Amino acid sequence: MAKKLHVNPNRMELSRLKVRLKVAKRGHKLLKDKQDALIKAFLEKARVLKDLREMIEKELEECYRSFLLARAQTFPAMLEQALMITGSGLSLKMSQRNIMSVVVPVFEVEQGATSLNYGLGTTTGNLDVALEKFARLLPDLISLAGEEKALRLMAVEIERTRRRVNALEHVLIPSFQETIRDITMKLDEQERANLSRLMRIKEIVRSH
Repeated sequence: MAKKLHVNPNRMELSRLKVRLKVAKRGHKLLKDKQDALIKAFLEKARVLKDLREMIEKELEECYRSFLLARAQTFPAMLEQALMITGSGLSLKMSQRNIMSVVVPVFEVEQGATSLNYGLGTTTGNLDVALEKFARLLPDLISLAGEEKALRLMAVEIERTRRRVNALEHVLIPSFQETIRDITMKLDEQERANLSRLMRIKEIVRSH
C-alpha cells in the first residue's frame, strides 16, 4: 500500500499532483531508458575488457618468464644495478570522455625509444628481451587500467540509476496515485454532500 502525501484535499492540489505525477512518469521512463542503455554499454565494454585482460595476462606471463630466466642467470647485485637506470622516457596524458552521462578517464601514453643503459657484459640477453617486452606491454597495461576504471564508474552509475528508478516506480509514483485517488474521492463526497444540501434547500423552498 503506497503512503499518501499530506496535502490539502482541494482541486488546486489535485491539479498540482496530476502534473507532478505526469512529470514523475516521464522521468521514470527516461531513467529506465538510461539504465537499459548503460547496462548494454557496460556488458559490451566488459566483454571487450575480458579479451583485453586475457591477452595482457598472457603477455605479462611471458614477460615474467623471461625476467625469471634472466634473474637466474645474473648475479643479484648486477641485476639490481642494471635495473636502477631507466632506459626510456614515458609521458602520460589523461583526458575524459562521456559515456551515457558517465565521465570516464582516457589515458594516452607517449613512450620514447627503449635503450639499454647497462653493461651488456654483466647481463644476459634474456634480461634485454624481458625489459623490451615489459616496455611494449606498458601502454596496454595503462589502457587496461583506464578501461577498468571506466567500467567501475559505469557500474556505480547503473546502481545509482537503478535506485532512482525503483524509488520512482515503487514509492513516489504510487504515492502520487494514491493521494490523487484519495483527494478525488473526498471531492466527490463533498460534491454529493453539496448536491444533497441543495436538493434539501429546494424542497424546503417548495414547501413554503
